[in-house]
Amino acid sequence: MEKQPNMLIHEKSPYLLQHAWNPVDWHPWGEEAFRKARETGRPIFLSSGYSTCHWCHVMEHESFEDAETAAFLNRHFVPVKLDREEHPDVDHLYMLFVQATTGRGGWPMSVWMTPDLKPFFGGSYFPDTERWGVPSFRSVLEHLADLWERDRPRLLASAGSIMDQLAGFARPETAAGEVTDRHANACLAALERGFDAEWGGFGGAPKFPRPAVLSFLFSHAAATGNRHALDMALFTLRKMAAGGIHDQLGIAGLGSGGFARYSTDRFWRVPHFEKMLYDNAQLAASYLQAYQASGEELFADTARDIFNYVLCDMTSPEGAFWSAEDADSLDPAGTGEKREGAFYLWTEREIAGLLDDEETALFGAACGIRREGNAPADPHGEFTGKNILFRAAPDDELAEAFGIPVETIRQRLDNARKKLFEAREKRPRPGLDDKILTSWNGLMISALAKGSLLLGDQKLLEAAKRAARFILDTLYDSESGHLLRRYRDGEAAIKGKAADYACLILGLLDLYSASFEAEWLRTAIRLAETQIERFFDEEAGVFYSTAADDHSVPLRMIEDNDSAEPSANSVSALNYLRLAAITGREEWRTVAQRTIRHFSHALDANPSALPLLLVARQIASAPPAQIIFAGKRGDPALAKLVATAFRHNRPELTVIYADETCEELLPEAAAIGRMHKEEPAAYLCAGGSCQPAIRDQESLDAALGSLK
Repeated sequence: MEKQPNMLIHEKSPYLLQHAWNPVDWHPWGEEAFRKARETGRPIFLSSGYSTCHWCHVMEHESFEDAETAAFLNRHFVPVKLDREEHPDVDHLYMLFVQATTGRGGWPMSVWMTPDLKPFFGGSYFPDTERWGVPSFRSVLEHLADLWERDRPRLLASAGSIMDQLAGFARPETAAGEVTDRHANACLAALERGFDAEWGGFGGAPKFPRPAVLSFLFSHAAATGNRHALDMALFTLRKMAAGGIHDQLGIAGLGSGGFARYSTDRFWRVPHFEKMLYDNAQLAASYLQAYQASGEELFADTARDIFNYVLCDMTSPEGAFWSAEDADSLDPAGTGEKREGAFYLWTEREIAGLLDDEETALFGAACGIRREGNAPADPHGEFTGKNILFRAAPDDELAEAFGIPVETIRQRLDNARKKLFEAREKRPRPGLDDKILTSWNGLMISALAKGSLLLGDQKLLEAAKRAARFILDTLYDSESGHLLRRYRDGEAAIKGKAADYACLILGLLDLYSASFEAEWLRTAIRLAETQIERFFDEEAGVFYSTAADDHSVPLRMIEDNDSAEPSANSVSALNYLRLAAITGREEWRTVAQRTIRHFSHALDANPSALPLLLVARQIASAPPAQIIFAGKRGDPALAKLVATAFRHNRPELTVIYADETCEELLPEAAAIGRMHKEEPAAYLCAGGSCQPAIRDQESLDAALGSLK
């Protein structure tokens, strides 16, 4: 019998399309599925994941491709597939339920719920046969189908009670105190307790990059002079750059490089090989902060490597940025099977066959190559005889060991890397999730704009502008001020979430700082006004994740954690402080301050939950400081003054361009602009007064260095 697609065939999400030919009668999340559940009286089975999720692929192969399991699922449930990256608010709601009832979470997320969307049972990955103490998916289906038929009233009552509890979690707190130095110190203390002094990072395996934590450490160090905070951040970033989590084969102008999602071990050696845009965007910003704080070229080079990866391998023809590359790819040996990390792994023999003897010895010592394989942890036996590239020894140690100059070491390693890169390019590539998400693009636009200033690379600024123009042309309605979340295959769809507004505003403000083009500031202001109208709770002083008129989720939630992606509330607090400083609109400072205060109780309970919000709090409590630059845009002398300002790690510093074209937005700056049509100048305003015009880099550097 010829296979027939299910309803997912009409979707645009790569994740949903991966399941379009399953024998499961999948429906996308939406009213049609809900109506079918109500009409048939069947419960809904929700499976949530994303296209580059390894265990999502495993569960699909084991259970969703199995005809008997699919037939049972279709007969007793209404199966619904959700791309968590398209609908993070829906995923967040039900993940909260799974974590509360099982003590753990993760994807694929599996939730059974009533036809009116109230959950009664959940988990994550269920195997096809019972193992690791986890029941089989089929046994769970049979048990729940039996309960639904025999004991439905109890399930309905339980689901109603659970939904009431979730509604309680979603309800914003109204009484909040101040967020103070006490919270920042408690966050630092919690991070110090979890810090791995030998390998960097926080906690044990698995280790996740958490750039919001690094931003807090850099901010805290800049504000207080705490050297240990700075050292923890720098040490972690050095260890990550040397680890297998960092693709060591990035070749400038050709591609690859960048960072994988997380490390399965404490050494940053064995990654979960998927690469996400949001990780690389935030890590690029973290490495730029490290470069600001230390001046070490390692950090600048690592940021360049991330940008090279994104611009070569993750950029759409239109200039926007794709979402992710998969952990799995076809076995290069031609078995026809997909394996995790297959694209990235090497045998000693493969390397020796591509390099000459001297290169093989040097590269082997540099990257820890072993005949038996070099993975320190291999729980599923996938890496036997395989090597994950990492930096086992730095260039200076190799120079001493091999008795040749450091520069020669670098040249030979570059040659070896290029040979391996060219060979790897002939392998089957990991799957690409080519949807374009507004929030993740905003993070990348921000990082590129900052990179253009700190690295002096104009092409990074042009890439940021091109991506921003695509997002604004395709996913933004300038009349209403509304954003959409996702673009793929010619379709812009899904109402924008708070994160889309917050992250795009962040990107546009950084574009303004890097380019001094007023159009980016104007759009950021328009989006900020719209975000308050659609997401802000005036009574509680906090942003919901979902707009008031978006009915795609049963409960509007509030993001209260800076995890893999920063909370929309943290990013928004930073944005509104910055907009208030630029425009003088004090009502926006009030929005930011109320947002920060809203989370005082959450920070009492978990001081390290919102490190980026604590960065905003530090900026809000610091004396205002701004630089107004004047002169002809594009003048090299002005560019040098701007670059000098951005070398300083001062999160509270606001940059404004004295441009006559934005008279209606910044009248005072426009007045200064009219006075300086020729020689560039910088006006530093801090501590309630403005210094006279500064016209050279040395004087500006000294003035910024003297700020308290």
